Amino acid sequence: MIRTVVVDDEQLVRSGLRMILDSADDIEVVGEGADGSEAVDLARRLAPDVMLLDIRMPGTDGLAAAADLAALPTPPKVALLTTFDLDEYVHRALRAGAVGFLLKDTPPRDLIAAVRTIAEGNAMLAPSVTKRMLERFAVPARAGAEQAARRLEVLSGRERDVLAAVARGMSNAEAGRALGMREATVKAHVSGILAKLGMSNRVQAAILAHDAGWV
Repeated sequence: MIRTVVVDDEQLVRSGLRMILDSADDIEVVGEGADGSEAVDLARRLAPDVMLLDIRMPGTDGLAAAADLAALPTPPKVALLTTFDLDEYVHRALRAGAVGFLLKDTPPRDLIAAVRTIAEGNAMLAPSVTKRMLERFAVPARAGAEQAARRLEVLSGRERDVLAAVARGMSNAEAGRALGMREATVKAHVSGILAKLGMSNRVQAAILAHDAGWV
């Protein structure tokens, strides 16, 4: 069972998310909170597997809470709930180690799939905004692109193909179909990429690839 906590300052949003997630046989919403400070307290008390955090909340916002949660001895997987106009904050949070970025209007089936993906340790970005976000916030300076490219030189040719697919927002299954690989092979390549780059999740690797001009 995937133990999940939902944190949003709007009761209606929390109720809607709970209803969707509780409809899945393998997901249980074990707590709700209204701001970032509550999120950290809930994480300590309930030890959830996944936390869904709204970015813009009164008091401690989702961005600050994500950083606090990452510092816990056993941090939960954190996904940020946002809208288009908050992309900049999402980008900062992903660089800090959050593993998910979901829109509040994500279809129920996709939301459930995203929580499962995040619980498994894989990053999840809303496909409809992945490319837009990366294009908007990739390092524009030549020096930054060259530095990113140098970091990626450690990857093999096949790992480069896989990372390019990931940077386009593809799931492991989609990348496998595009590259003629089994999904398990893609997953193994992603693990190898992260190990070589010294990164904790595929979102950070995707941002680096975009900074290097791969997408």
